[in-house]
Amino acid sequence: MGDHKDQQPVRVGAAVRRRRRALELTLAVVAERSGLSVPFLSQVENDRARPSRTSLEKLADALRTTAVELLAAADPACSVDVVRAEDATEPDFAPQVRSLVRGHHQLHASEFTGDHDAGREFQHRNDELMYVADGAVEVEAEGRAYRLGRGDTLYLTGGVRHRWRATVPDTRVVVVAVAEHIEAVHDRQR
Repeated sequence: MGDHKDQQPVRVGAAVRRRRRALELTLAVVAERSGLSVPFLSQVENDRARPSRTSLEKLADALRTTAVELLAAADPACSVDVVRAEDATEPDFAPQVRSLVRGHHQLHASEFTGDHDAGREFQHRNDELMYVADGAVEVEAEGRAYRLGRGDTLYLTGGVRHRWRATVPDTRVVVVAVAEHIEAVHDRQR
């Protein structure tokens, strides 16, 4: 057993759907442009059918992209990927950011170690969760300050402007966010 991804077939449907929606096209328009049927395109988008190379090229042309780009944006059919902690031979006290997820996925996760630029403001399109693994942070969001210690979490819905800073040395914060390419679903009734 290895720590790397085995070669798996890709699911191109989500990439096709994202591209079509980004161009604000209906399935009918893509079908007309590509010469492929609406039911077939629907099956492709829902990963119930895999397009041939020729069909994928027609589809890519209709979406003003290339087959290579669609495949690059495709999701693996199934994957398991281990990201190992780096073996640090000597402590490095400089602030660091380490991606905890490789590739193009629905979630992004990063580990921040050390201090952080407290002046930098963030506003993400989608939701995110901040977890303090070690140390403490202060987060300013929606005009309020929140102090978080080891083991605390803070959930921010998409669109919330925020900034944060470490308040003790050797702070480690894990941030998990819904990827920017995922269309947020807002069902907020207030």
